[in-house]
Amino acid sequence: MSGAILAAERASPAPFLELTKPRLSSFVLVVVALGGWLAGGGATVLLAVLGTGLVAGGASALNMLLERAHDARMARTWSRPLPSGRLAPRDVLLFGVGATAAGLLVLALATTPLAAFLAALTSATYLGVYTPLKRVTTLNTHIGAVPGALPALIGWAAVRGTVDATAWALFLIVYLWQVPHFLSIAWMYRDDYARGGFRMLPSADPDGTATGRQALLGALALVPASLLPALLGAGGLFYAVAAVALGAFFAARAAAFLWDRSAARARALRRGSLVYLPLLLLALFLDAAG
Repeated sequence: MSGAILAAERASPAPFLELTKPRLSSFVLVVVALGGWLAGGGATVLLAVLGTGLVAGGASALNMLLERAHDARMARTWSRPLPSGRLAPRDVLLFGVGATAAGLLVLALATTPLAAFLAALTSATYLGVYTPLKRVTTLNTHIGAVPGALPALIGWAAVRGTVDATAWALFLIVYLWQVPHFLSIAWMYRDDYARGGFRMLPSADPDGTATGRQALLGALALVPASLLPALLGAGGLFYAVAAVALGAFFAARAAAFLWDRSAARARALRRGSLVYLPLLLLALFLDAAG
């Protein structure tokens, strides 16, 4: 890029928005909002969403900063703001640290200390544990699912100052959902991840049998896990029926991928994951609201 174009890009908010991984962050914020609403709702939920959104966006930016050299080698990530040269590392560092600090302050001052602690823990484990382990072990998907699921506790903690069994049930659902979701992506882009130096499961599983098996086990485990909110009184019969139906749908997608480890089946599993979680959370919200 020319100097004039780079200057225009850096003056635009668009590259900074890209740093926050808005599509992935939207799922996180929906989970935070639902947890807070189930815990009692109120204006605190909006503050929890705001604070968590800032922390999540800051962590995503810092993740891109740490992985910029690896992203530059991959077809799916070379156009991100850092490897493409649209933003300088200093810009991303300031944005990431500033957004994270602002989000933690919102949570600490406007919600509860526990919510702020959980958000800090999420950021720390995402950046300090999951990010480096992506280049070390194929277990990184399962490890990274922990910080990915911790936001399920933040909304509840923001309202009540504690977490209880219902909050942990949401955590478990989000944790298990990530396994088939991210394994499908890892299989689709396995060559790209290898070029980037990331040790995803498919790199040690050339025929995809282990990848497909783990995706199916995660989807099957979601069926009983998704029924926990109903057993705990957070949802009723409508939610339970929806959870079983959606679980069967998702497990069928995972089974099809295990049977035929093609890019098309992996893509169908990923699309299925993007249908499953929003509809499950919507069913829980509608049942609890009714």
